Amino acid sequence: MALFGTDGVRGLANRDLTAELAVDLSIAAAHILGELGAFKGHRPKAIVGQDSRASGEFLEAAVVAGLASAGVDVYRVGVLPTPAIAYLTADMGADLGVMISASHNPMPDNGIKFFAKGGGKLDDALEAAIEKRMGEMWQRPTGKDVGRVISDDSAAERYLFHLLNTLSINLSGLKIVVDCANGASSRVGPKAYTRAGAEVIAISHEPNGWNINENCGSTYLENLKAKVKEVHADLGIAHDGDADRCLAVDADGNEIDGDFIMAILAADWQSRGLLKNETVVGTVMSNLGFMKAMDELNINVETAAVGDRYVLEKMLANDHSLGGEQSGHIIMRHYANTGDGILTALHLMQAVKSSGKSLKDLSNVMKRFPQVLINVKDVKKEKLNSSIKITEHITRKESELGASGRILVRPSGTEALVRVMVEAQSTEVAQKLAEEIAALVRSELS
Repeated sequence: MALFGTDGVRGLANRDLTAELAVDLSIAAAHILGELGAFKGHRPKAIVGQDSRASGEFLEAAVVAGLASAGVDVYRVGVLPTPAIAYLTADMGADLGVMISASHNPMPDNGIKFFAKGGGKLDDALEAAIEKRMGEMWQRPTGKDVGRVISDDSAAERYLFHLLNTLSINLSGLKIVVDCANGASSRVGPKAYTRAGAEVIAISHEPNGWNINENCGSTYLENLKAKVKEVHADLGIAHDGDADRCLAVDADGNEIDGDFIMAILAADWQSRGLLKNETVVGTVMSNLGFMKAMDELNINVETAAVGDRYVLEKMLANDHSLGGEQSGHIIMRHYANTGDGILTALHLMQAVKSSGKSLKDLSNVMKRFPQVLINVKDVKKEKLNSSIKITEHITRKESELGASGRILVRPSGTEALVRVMVEAQSTEVAQKLAEEIAALVRSELS
């Protein structure tokens, strides 16, 4: 099984993802990039950051040791969001960026994500090449050729300056609650919103190494909803553990997911002439209501596979400026080349402030179709595409739904399960059809 998934290497820290593996990955990455000429004519430089997991401490030490032993100068920037590492990699002219995080996963997990020069994620071929080279015999540098390790205490401030420099107005007058998931945004998130002018109440912003994503953040919105209503805030923002996602709630506690955020930003950007090619990039999981809303605004929607790296690939290929996922990964290429939850929140708040409308009013740009998702576990997912019975059944049901619904059945990229997603104009129809298809998948692929 491939070591790299859709978002780096991820697994149970100290069991699947060990210090030894982190060292080997880092050395192999340095060797591959060096052979491709990335280090030609200068001492190689890498930026290494982490989220707030306790396991990130030993994994960071392992990554730093691997890179420095391979002759790479390493700048340690501490606990910062994943998009900060992407930004700093580009801003500092580094040859490589490394983020140690498992994003929204529970605390026992961790992960390692690489960024290439310029801050973009490594492509699949490069990740495969790194994996192939792990554990090889190699000539170790000595003396002055060994990499140095430098602590960079100014990195957070440079990232904050970048974020605030993207705004065109002050956010004074807005009262917000931010749930930092006890993760990487716990320090820079509230600082960014406060410096932008908003009145900020922060929750789940005291990481202790073990409480990241624990009943908080973008995977658990109940605390945020309650706090927003308790303090009569204008809106709430929720991040995941590494702050590359942003979800929101309005003043009444209604959830505003990534599709709504994209729709609001697309409408705002279109009105200001910022939406390149009158197009946004979504995924195959984007809600049908989002698609219809964009059509009514005469905005084209291009769809990519699930995963923000695939959204970015399509944006780069066709020179689009806005794209993202329902999960809250939003990419704004005017300002960043990866999903950035804090950046997204700032621009969502800017849209609220500049419009003079509430977030609830702005969210009326789209009506969400009821969506039911069922994970069919412990099935032979590799046989899905060859099942004529399942294919024919889905085709019949899609014909019955017509333009009033949608069916998506796909194998998981990381687990032994098949995901069944159905959208329809009523929850009852979507639920019944999803359960029917899930039962067929279970019986045919068990």
